[in-house]
Amino acid sequence: MAARRTDMDRLLELVRLHRMQTGSREVARLLKMSPNTERDYRTALATAGLLAGPPDELPSLEVLRDAVLQHRPPPALPPHQTSRLRDWSDRITALAKVGLKPRAIYERLRLEEPTFRGTYPQVKRFWRALVRGAGPRAEDVAIPVETAPGQIAQVDFGHVGKLRDPATGRLRDAWCFVLVLGFSRRLVVRVVFDQRTETWLRLHVEAFAELGGVPETLVPDNLKAAVIHAAFAVSGPPSELNRSYRELARHYGFKIDPTPPYDAPKKGKVEAAVKYAKDSFFRGRDGQDVTEVRAALARWTADVANQRVHGTTRQVPAEVFARDEQSALRPLPARAFEPVVWRAATVHQDAHVAFDHRLYSVPWRLLGRQVWVRATASTVAIYADETRVATHDRRGAGPRSTCDEHLPAHRAPLRHRGRAYWEARAARLGDDVAAYIREVFDADGELSQLRAVQAIVLHLETVPPERARAACRRASFFATYSVTAVKAILQKGLDLAPLPTPVAPTAGPPRPRFARSIKDLLDLPLEATDEPH
Repeated sequence: MAARRTDMDRLLELVRLHRMQTGSREVARLLKMSPNTERDYRTALATAGLLAGPPDELPSLEVLRDAVLQHRPPPALPPHQTSRLRDWSDRITALAKVGLKPRAIYERLRLEEPTFRGTYPQVKRFWRALVRGAGPRAEDVAIPVETAPGQIAQVDFGHVGKLRDPATGRLRDAWCFVLVLGFSRRLVVRVVFDQRTETWLRLHVEAFAELGGVPETLVPDNLKAAVIHAAFAVSGPPSELNRSYRELARHYGFKIDPTPPYDAPKKGKVEAAVKYAKDSFFRGRDGQDVTEVRAALARWTADVANQRVHGTTRQVPAEVFARDEQSALRPLPARAFEPVVWRAATVHQDAHVAFDHRLYSVPWRLLGRQVWVRATASTVAIYADETRVATHDRRGAGPRSTCDEHLPAHRAPLRHRGRAYWEARAARLGDDVAAYIREVFDADGELSQLRAVQAIVLHLETVPPERARAACRRASFFATYSVTAVKAILQKGLDLAPLPTPVAPTAGPPRPRFARSIKDLLDLPLEATDEPH
């Protein structure tokens, strides 16, 4: 199995493609795996019985992970390697000029140069840099490919200047989204103010609805909303599709074939369509209101772009689409797509992750870890190691959603800062405790007693309720309002002793509670020694 372990979401796509009866070579090509890697994972999943079944009822990520781990445990990490090619640049350049490829160069240096200590990956990177600097080759030419009706659609964004946003009254950067069908050249064009994942998914849903069907394969550019990482060499890291885009593909049943990086000719149809839209429609519209632009864009797309004679096919896109391609599209699913956004996040020191300007709690033992957030319109689910560890309502009051069980048990209540919460918590221990806690809150008119109340209540919850109530009665009687005093009462067992009998006040002006008369002091016996005691 490959040294760089494939993520479970990518393997879920492998299961789906095989359940769609896609050939092994086609699966390896679409997922950018080597045939050997695809075969290893296919064997593991087939052994677990996961390749059989309908493509719309896929196994959970947890089941998929367990099947792969049972087949092959995680490999050890390779040791760090340091480049040693600085002194060999002239020799490698000379060998590359006579036509040697990286493997041949590496073997030649290893056999003929005793002091050479470089590695094959280092040589390969150096060779690639030389090739990039040498200019185009015949192999770099993009060969035009004719596609069957309903087979291919290409999608891309293009910057179209600044338009006025009526929601803010400001000029904002705007982009046009273009989907072009490879056979008929039928266009779907929209204008938006961002390229976020949510926008990307919504535009696809609108495009499929306008077309009345779904192409078999979509070819996106390498924008973050579609492809997180793009690399297409067999020995390089595989492409990583945005998880949200994968869920859209599973719902509508299309395949994703990302464009290789720095290779615009591989999606020449949509590149030309974006340029055509910018030159024919968007040029000269800077500063216009986006509402007016969208209305004009819809008319232009229907009456001009799709009704013109296309320069390559020499046919009218709308006519070819209606006659030959619309019926070849996959039917729209009966169930509406629920937009799903996947996003990587890091667990902060407060055991929360940030998503869409709100904080959501996760188990505190994940501090500092990277997790995945899966958000729908109503819920936010958080996954760690492909296992769901938290679920929250997406919309709610306040800037954060916190579950007490996600925080350390003995510290979770400290997040509550309101007096009512702690009075209610004290009341669960009894009326005497509630009355005492109210006294503590009111003990100082200027200094907040919240921390003292938190410490007292949390300590009283660890002792029997009868003792907690008795300790509060004694602390109230002696007007002491600290957790230290309450702990001392309980440790010495004073809560088990009866309270002193209060002395009825004598007539006359009030005096302090513990003051004694001068007569009582004079009646005390005199000490015969000055020794300290």
